[in-house]
Amino acid sequence: MTNYTLTVDDESAGLRIDKFIALKIENTTRSSAAKLIESDNVRLNGKIVSKSCTIKENDILEISVPAPVSYEAVAENIPLDIVYEDNDLLVVNKPKGMVVHPAAGNYSGTLVNALLYHCKGDLSGINGVMRPGIVHRIDKNTSGLLIVAKNDAAHRGLAEQIKEHSFTREYEAIAVGNFKDEKGTVDAPIGRHHIDRKKMTVTQKNSKNAVTHYEVIKRYKGYSYIKCILETGRTHQIRVHMAYIGHPIAGDDVYGMKNEKLSFEGQCLHARKIGFIHPVSGEYMEFSSELPEYFRRLLTKLENISK
Repeated sequence: MTNYTLTVDDESAGLRIDKFIALKIENTTRSSAAKLIESDNVRLNGKIVSKSCTIKENDILEISVPAPVSYEAVAENIPLDIVYEDNDLLVVNKPKGMVVHPAAGNYSGTLVNALLYHCKGDLSGINGVMRPGIVHRIDKNTSGLLIVAKNDAAHRGLAEQIKEHSFTREYEAIAVGNFKDEKGTVDAPIGRHHIDRKKMTVTQKNSKNAVTHYEVIKRYKGYSYIKCILETGRTHQIRVHMAYIGHPIAGDDVYGMKNEKLSFEGQCLHARKIGFIHPVSGEYMEFSSELPEYFRRLLTKLENISK
């Protein structure tokens, strides 16, 4: 159990208590702050309050944060679409809707659970028991290719390529609106959103450089089919950058338009191509993934409305 005592400053006066806690305690979201309040782990001026309570200057909050529960990912017999595999690594085509590794609210049914079963536990341990083998990630609602390391040596070699930006990572997406130019580059740093800690945003504060190159493949009525090449690999990078330039990914319920005219099955973003130097053989390898059915359906829908 970790205990905190916070005094409300003048800038924070008027905020909801759950929002204030999320802003002041690192790695705490509003939902987890609300759970702390609901479980009577928060007292305002010595009294238990509701999560909708607003705070005043000089209010004193006493917060008790329980120690995190330790979990270990377990093997599950879940089918995998394996594009390539050898003794050191494998390339997997992840379906849309599958979470990459276990975390709060998703301790089963993830890619890691499936990998543990398929590889019989033979995965790199650099990222710990909850993320064995995971060198890089793609969002739950992004489909496509990612690489998995079977041993620590392979993991280190692949991670170094990502750090040096020598990995090839190409995505295809449907974005809202029509781009002014056929090609372009978004060079804008990305960091955690200052209010909603689950979101990322373009910011100069506590951020990392982020570069996305894009190219229009085809234009439709109100939408564009685009290719994005990552120079860096920040969390939600393509989604944040496209929203930043006014062309959010179609169907993105976090960074997208709230009232899109068309109905989408979640965000339309697919990790189409991946390329890297094999960390053991030294051979350059590149793999492509066919567009999944949901993506093809949306392209057909756009073709029809653009006639």
